[in-house]
Amino acid sequence: MNVIRVGMADVGTASSPDSLRTTGLGSCVGIALYDPYAKVAGLAHIMLPTATSAEEKNRAKYANTAVPMLIQMMEQIGANKRRIVAKLAGGAQMFTFAGQSDLMRIGPRNVEAVKQALSAFTIRITAEDTGGNCGRTIELSGVDGSLLIRTAKQGVTTI
Repeated sequence: MNVIRVGMADVGTASSPDSLRTTGLGSCVGIALYDPYAKVAGLAHIMLPTATSAEEKNRAKYANTAVPMLIQMMEQIGANKRRIVAKLAGGAQMFTFAGQSDLMRIGPRNVEAVKQALSAFTIRITAEDTGGNCGRTIELSGVDGSLLIRTAKQGVTTI
């Protein structure tokens, strides 16, 4: 079994028995996709809600461009988008400032954008661990689609 690292503003795929891991999810969101029949996993570590330009070079950085890219990558190794389910983690509000504008709510805005992007593909979210004010490290199993979440404040959980 290999653990494939997915960096910030990055996407990756794996087949059973391999898994995918990303670290440093603060306001970023980890999008964990899984096809339980093909046992194909996909993970995106998005930083921002939407790409502002069609010329954006790193599509993995944004929710609205990372989701379709990840689905396509999963299909190339045997997944079927009709069977894919999702789990989400991250989207924390890491810092709070008095008089904070909506633009500074990056974590919650990221979560909303991910949900919209998944909805466009009719991908069901089966579990999520989002919000709060702590960072997360996640690992998605290619065997069963379980998502292990580690936080400094809350320990380890699996969804």
